[in-house]
Amino acid sequence: MNTLVVRPTRVRTAGVRQQILLTAQQRLMILMLLFMAAFLVVSVRLLYFALFDPSSGRSAATAFVPARADIVDRNGVPLARTIDGYSIRVVPSKLLNDRQYLAAELHKIFPDMTRQDLLAKLTGPRPTYIRRRALPDQVAAVNAIGDVGFDFPREKERLYPQLTLAAHVLGFINADGHGVTGVEGAFDQRLIDEATRGEPLALSIDARVQGVLESELSAAVTNLEAIGGAGIILDVHTGEVAAMTSLPTYNPNKLTGSDPTTRRNAVTYNLYELGSTFKPLSIGAAIDAGTVTSMARRYDATAPLPIAGFRIRDSHPGRWYNVPETLIESSNIATARIADELGREKLEALFRSLDFDKRPEIELHERAFPLWPKNWGRVTTMTTSYGHGIAVTPLHLASAYAALVNGGLYRPATMLKLGDKPPPQGRRVFKASTSARMRQLLRLIVSDGTGKQADAPGFRVGGKTGSAEKPGAGGYRRHSLVSTFAAAFPMDNPRYIVLVMIDEPKGNAYSSGQRTAGWTAAPVVRKVVTRAGPMLGVFPDESRDVDVSELLPLLRRGEETH
Repeated sequence: MNTLVVRPTRVRTAGVRQQILLTAQQRLMILMLLFMAAFLVVSVRLLYFALFDPSSGRSAATAFVPARADIVDRNGVPLARTIDGYSIRVVPSKLLNDRQYLAAELHKIFPDMTRQDLLAKLTGPRPTYIRRRALPDQVAAVNAIGDVGFDFPREKERLYPQLTLAAHVLGFINADGHGVTGVEGAFDQRLIDEATRGEPLALSIDARVQGVLESELSAAVTNLEAIGGAGIILDVHTGEVAAMTSLPTYNPNKLTGSDPTTRRNAVTYNLYELGSTFKPLSIGAAIDAGTVTSMARRYDATAPLPIAGFRIRDSHPGRWYNVPETLIESSNIATARIADELGREKLEALFRSLDFDKRPEIELHERAFPLWPKNWGRVTTMTTSYGHGIAVTPLHLASAYAALVNGGLYRPATMLKLGDKPPPQGRRVFKASTSARMRQLLRLIVSDGTGKQADAPGFRVGGKTGSAEKPGAGGYRRHSLVSTFAAAFPMDNPRYIVLVMIDEPKGNAYSSGQRTAGWTAAPVVRKVVTRAGPMLGVFPDESRDVDVSELLPLLRRGEETH
């Protein structure tokens, strides 16, 4: 017989249950206090590092500072940025798959590379790059091959998001990350310095205006079958460059395989005899000096002008010209006579005051030294007055024209946005009265002379054509012209210089068989002004113009201009 033993049920009184609950609450409070103490210790420690540990502050600040500062246009549009990019590298000793197979697979991803080149990289003795600056889909495709011999290092890359836009302005960097040309080279230290690279470098150029200048000049160079071109838009009061372009151009993102000659900045580094665009400068000097006191005085241009065994000629039959007609008809002979009266010293002094005897003033390193006459005799004085026998850059001429129309003050050009900073004080090179007179004369050249095709309705464009033969072995090459139009607008209150130069245009159907500036460069100026004027804050106004009423009676009407 079995005996069942039953454990009696523990009876808890109300007092015992209350004691157990109190003990549990006390333990919970202790745990909460310990947690709060630990949290407080961690918080205090973090606060200490944030406020008192200098190394912590530096690392936090530099974590957001790029390796090289961005470059932006005057409105903040990015022109150059440093990004983290992928590269594709192979370590041959780690490869698991057959090399021939891998070369075939890589060739599918990189059809621009031959299988032989890829196989050489895969079988080489040391790690090598398959592709630097690889696209994301290329990285993904190589990764999908599934071989541990490929790796994908992240590297800092300089990206020019606007591609060829303003390429000669921006320049490019070398493999070590230092600027070589353009703004990248000129401001290299500013762009890499830890103290300044956190702020973008703001340029004076406007990306929209730059695009207009590039597209119109490029179309003209193509249509005229020219070998190149150059253009600049310059603020006449501050010297800020709103746009600058040189053709042919290049893509700074893809230097490998590109033609190094395309990297020359024709605006600042190429020298040209710019021909008749010098005539307003010379006549301005004569007005300034009191050599020309009357616009009505006439000069004999009926026959070539003999001087020291040399004959100065016009491109068309001439007559006696007064001063406005000399510019409107673009007479070499009449201009030379005026310069002869002015004299060597005063004309040379003007050219020196405009920096025609030194490199152009701008921050870029690519600046050419002009071809300055070795001997300033009487012939030199006469020929340089119409732009022959002296060679300068297009930037030299643009800065000179700014002084000619802005009231007479020369200021250096700059690639930097001035913003709230006052412009340089400048130096006086023309009297204010002379500048006012030249504004009238330049406007007449466009309204009544060789620059008619530059006349953009409502924008009151003024300027001067220049068509100069290029020098070569044994003399000037008659069939190789440099065609230039230097303009300002609006001429009643000038704001901007627009200079367009086309190198060796062909006389074809596009230009009605003509190669001279009035038919090739002047139309480009009209198109640029019409499109870019409103972007620059200048709007067409047909009700306003330069008052030329006192000069109009001096013009012989009814005759064809040349």
